[in-house]
Amino acid sequence: MTSPHNRSPDRAGPARGDWATVRSLGAHLWPPGHADLKARVVFAMLALIAAKGVNVYVPFLYKGAVDALSAKPEIIMPVGLIVGYGLARILQQSFGELRDFIFARVSQHAQRTVALETFRHLHELSLAFHLDRQTGGLSRVIERGTRAIQSVLSFMLFNIIPTLIEILLVSGILYFKFGWFYAAVTLGMIAIYITFTFNVTNWRTKYRRSMNERDTEANTKAIDSLLNFETVKYFVNEEHEYGRYDASLTQYQTAALKSQSSLSMLNIGQGLIIGSGLIAVMWMAAQGVQTGALSVGDFVLVNTLLLQLFLPLNFLGWVYREISQGLIDMEKMFELIRVNAEVSDAPSASALTTREWTVEFDHVNFSYNPDRQILRDVSFKIPAGQTVAVVGPSGSGKSTLARLLFRFYDVHSGAIRIGGHDLREVTQKSLRQAIGIVPQDTVLFNDSIGYNIRYGKPGAGDEAVVEAAKLSQIHNFVESLPRKYDTPVGERGLKLSGGEKQRVAIARTILKNPPVLMLDEATSALDSHTEKEIQASLREVSRNRTTLVIAHRLSTIVDADEILVLKQGSIVERGRHQDLLKLQGEYAAMWRKQQEAREIEKKLEALTE
Repeated sequence: MTSPHNRSPDRAGPARGDWATVRSLGAHLWPPGHADLKARVVFAMLALIAAKGVNVYVPFLYKGAVDALSAKPEIIMPVGLIVGYGLARILQQSFGELRDFIFARVSQHAQRTVALETFRHLHELSLAFHLDRQTGGLSRVIERGTRAIQSVLSFMLFNIIPTLIEILLVSGILYFKFGWFYAAVTLGMIAIYITFTFNVTNWRTKYRRSMNERDTEANTKAIDSLLNFETVKYFVNEEHEYGRYDASLTQYQTAALKSQSSLSMLNIGQGLIIGSGLIAVMWMAAQGVQTGALSVGDFVLVNTLLLQLFLPLNFLGWVYREISQGLIDMEKMFELIRVNAEVSDAPSASALTTREWTVEFDHVNFSYNPDRQILRDVSFKIPAGQTVAVVGPSGSGKSTLARLLFRFYDVHSGAIRIGGHDLREVTQKSLRQAIGIVPQDTVLFNDSIGYNIRYGKPGAGDEAVVEAAKLSQIHNFVESLPRKYDTPVGERGLKLSGGEKQRVAIARTILKNPPVLMLDEATSALDSHTEKEIQASLREVSRNRTTLVIAHRLSTIVDADEILVLKQGSIVERGRHQDLLKLQGEYAAMWRKQQEAREIEKKLEALTE
């Protein structure tokens, strides 16, 4: 006797860490500071108890009607019992619906708060975690875990607990009304059923876990391939991508087939156990009617009680698998919440407040991996309101300076200070509020141009957004578009050119209006003409701000107060532009190469005109 709900390929059993997951979820079921939600849980449980009480009493009304009709059907019509039976059925369903209605707000609140907690925690994790993550797999973990919350809460409260209560009530009725043997056979059958269901379901867990892993893997490959759509086309590797995706789907299919076949075996076993128990008890009741010890109504009562018990009991197997599947789905999500952030605020950290926005790197050493040091004893100072530029070959550690200043990582030795405050002694939020950056690789949100500019200061008005756009030399371009500032930029800003994206990033930083400014090769994606226009804007924006410029084109930093030449993680030269040229060292060599390249570029432009 199996429920149609059992017919699903997605059922599995619990893991060792399930109780930890249940405890984590319990805090959201009984949330502190939410008396209204706690009251809803209590009222929902009262409605549940009322529904079960009516449910157990219904067979007695049915028995009374059968006995009355069996005695003198031609004279007595048990109208009261029949009406009472119908009303009891209505009450039973009404209490169940009332329970679900009351509890809906609790489950939705838990689903929202867990999802928000996970999302918030992901943003609090260090850059190292996000560099290693796989976006497609991560989103699928959160999606599955969030979706499982409501079902797990509802099933645990409104199926597992009520079923156990009903088992005890029905067994007690059988014991006191029909004798201990009826109760013993029923409880024995239930014990065998539950043991068989739990053991087989736990054995099937590995198939569900395998399905989840393959599903996550397939989704990761699909998302990664679509995000790199242009690269796939450049190298004509569509078939290669299809093959990678299909390999994961094939593995998922294999695991799903094993899960389905083992589910069929479980359902057959459950039906055999329930059927055998039903035959045994009904056989005893039939013998009681034959001997005159029981009435026909008693026979009907036993049958009705067993059917009402077997229905939730059979449902218990499906519910247990649903809960187990939900806990497996939630397991990875709660693991994300338990991941510790490598960079965190010190207990005594305070907000960054200073009148003098001086930036200082003091004997800084740093490496991403122990076997490769990136920065070696780097020391320099940017006086408040001045500009220091850093140049050097790729891999010299220039961009690492930006990551350390934003405190995406902590230095291994030495210190970084702003206004004399060690960055490890101030809150990350206040630190990052004080710094604005125009990165080398600008990634925009899949929203409008206006939204992406306003992201620098979400509460800014339209006038401030337009002013920032004018300073970054993008306002005229935006005004030429049909939808102007409401123009969508596409995923990662792919509908805009590299130069347009860069100018949006500059406008965003202008709008933020930070006291400390960082330009990480901010004009690298621009043509020479646009670069000159924006350089004037950047000089205006940098005025009276402490500015760190990480530069590739040396022509953009000739006016810097100091230029640092970084090579293999160490500062090998420092000084102003003219002073460094006189040294005839690393900087002078880089300048000559870029000037020669510029001359060749000019000649090519002349030939094409």
